[in-house]
Order: sequence, then structure tokens, then C-alpha cells
Amino acid sequence: MRQILNQYPAQRDDIADLVTRRPLPGPGLPQVDPFLFLNHHGPQTYRPGNSGLPFGPHPHRGFETVSFILEGEMAHLDSGGHESVIRAGGVQWMTAGSGLIHAEISPASFKRDGGPLEILQLWVNLPGRLKMTKPAYTGLQREDIPAIPVEGGIVNLISGTFAGRHGPIESLTDVAMMTIELEAGAKVDLPAPTGRAVFFYVVAGAPSANGTPIKPHHLATFGNEGDTITVTTEAPATILYGHADPIGEPVVSHGPFVMNTREEIVRAIEDYNAGLFGKPPVIR
Repeated sequence: MRQILNQYPAQRDDIADLVTRRPLPGPGLPQVDPFLFLNHHGPQTYRPGNSGLPFGPHPHRGFETVSFILEGEMAHLDSGGHESVIRAGGVQWMTAGSGLIHAEISPASFKRDGGPLEILQLWVNLPGRLKMTKPAYTGLQREDIPAIPVEGGIVNLISGTFAGRHGPIESLTDVAMMTIELEAGAKVDLPAPTGRAVFFYVVAGAPSANGTPIKPHHLATFGNEGDTITVTTEAPATILYGHADPIGEPVVSHGPFVMNTREEIVRAIEDYNAGLFGKPPVIR
């Protein structure tokens, strides 16, 4: 079994009226290569007649964003012509690659009616050889994602493999990602292949991993030896879980750009200002 090294609390950092917690990056934990960043928005309830999510058109280059809509819904529009509204239980997987401008906003119905909202957004790095790959986007609704029964819960498999099943996303770098919903008294053995980086964030509840309780809104880190993490619960819990090969390259980031060198960051800014990321999506 993998040894737990530490637990890192999410830091509160609200964006306007959007409740936001951020476990990564955080004090003492700049990244879990190749996982760069996680924002946990909500849970909260929006009143009718709200302004919705504040993420209008903005650029990215050099990595991937994965958004998990736990409650509510979120619209995606980008300069590549992709557009969708993803409901609770769905996922938006965007490969920014060589450069894309996208918007993550609330659809008109949510702004009109309000309702519960909880969203996770994870940034996954790309190696230098793929940073300028063609941008792409896939939107998945809950019904597109395999819900695999386990003892006392389900594993929603987005990418990679679990229990002989394959997730619908074919990751460029073989990243495995899943959300795990567990009731009290659950037990599940999660794959953690030796040498792969593990991403383990407790969205809600206080599950135990290999016998060690993990606090809510904490990111747990693990040693590299072993190939299994056994999760048990005494109360309901939700976990964001994944594993991937470390990239092991320099990381130079500036706002929405993540590259290997400062020179590449400067080039990204110049390319964006020159209009090479395409036309910003029109918000209707």
C-alpha cells in the first residue's frame, strides 16, 4: 500500500461572491507533477436573478483544464468553436495546447432561477513535446461517464481504467481521473501504480486512506512505493482521485500560460496579443 506523506488544507480565496478553496498550489506544495492547480468552487446556493460564474473569455496555453460539475451547470464556449452546457455529474475536458480562448459561465436558466453550485477545476500539465498540440474540447454529461459500483458507493470513471472498465476520455498523457461517491461503511481499493503521481482530494467527508483519516478539503500526498490505496468511510464522502506519470520538466507559469521557459511565456503573450489564439467566444 502507498504510504501517506502529508495532508495539505485548501486555502480560502473567494472570487467575488463565488466561494473558492484552493489546495494546489499551496504552502509547501507547489505541484503534484503533472497536477498543477485545483480550485474548489462552492458548495453554495445562488439566488434567482444572479450574475452567474465570473469566468468570461480568457486564454490558456500549454496544459489541460478538467472541470467537474458536481452541482448546478456550467456553459463552455471557446475560440475553436466548441460550445456546450454541462449539467451536474458531468465533466469538461479542454486541451489548451497551442492556445485557446474560452469562457466558463452560467447559462441563462441558472442566472434566472439560481440553485446549488459546486465545481472543481483541475489543471493538468503537458510535457514540452505536447504543449503546442492542437487545442481540443470534450464535454461529458453524467450519463456519458461509467458509474462503476463498489462496496458502499460508485466510481465515476472519466479517463484511464478501473475494475476492467475504460473511461470515455483518451488522455494525451495517460492520466487516470475519477470522482468517487461513498456512503458510510464503504470500502474501495484504488489503483496507484508504482511510480505514478497520485492526486487525492477530499471534496466532502473524512474518509480514511490506508487507515489514515483524511480531513475534508485536504489534499493528501503519498510515497511512490506500493500500488494500492484502500479507502474506507464511517460517513458519506466524495473524493477527486487520479494518477499519472510525472513529467519531470521545468514549470514556468504566468497567469493562464504554463510552459517550460520564460522565453516560451513571452512568446505565448505575444501570440495571444497578435490574435493567434483565435477570436474570443461571443457571450450571448
